[in-house]
Amino acid sequence: MSATRLLVLGIVRGYGRAHGYRIGNDLLSWGADEWANVKWGSIYHALRSLTEGGFLLDHNDIPGRTEYELTERGETEFMKLLRDALRRPQPRPDALGAALAMLPSLPREEAIALLRERLGALEAARDKARAQVDALVDPPHVRELFGMWEHSAATSAEWTRGVIERLEGGAYPMAGEPRSPGKPGGWHALKFPPYPPRDE
Repeated sequence: MSATRLLVLGIVRGYGRAHGYRIGNDLLSWGADEWANVKWGSIYHALRSLTEGGFLLDHNDIPGRTEYELTERGETEFMKLLRDALRRPQPRPDALGAALAMLPSLPREEAIALLRERLGALEAARDKARAQVDALVDPPHVRELFGMWEHSAATSAEWTRGVIERLEGGAYPMAGEPRSPGKPGGWHALKFPPYPPRDE
């Protein structure tokens, strides 16, 4: 699953129509270059690929600037990627980070249900790692590896429970709720900081 693909589709969806610089500026202002390895080149590659695949339409209404818009196929792909990223734990955090950035695109109850699926998978991974720690005899140092997996799954499960509790408590305006940025074109009222230059 490509976090860049999910993020690009989500930002285009959020604005209704967006050009590459705006997409990149938003992603880089969120630090996605660090947590999802998003670079300017990968953004423009994703835009080309998604357009060629029929997920985006390109508009050249303004000379020298191409704006992109989600197609029906793009909306379906966005929702599939978002749901998969929330429900399925992955070793790398980039897909989950992308899903969290797009979380208000889902209705509250659906987001909670997907996170509960994630929680179940994390608890199963924790229990499996615990059993591996208990069963392993040789080589003894490999117990540290299974212990790390157990700790990682347990910590992720605890965090996921917290997100579920916050959503159940009404945190964040979600799709279909007042003030939600979760509908297509709903991001125009949001204020993202400009992309700050970073020290290399």
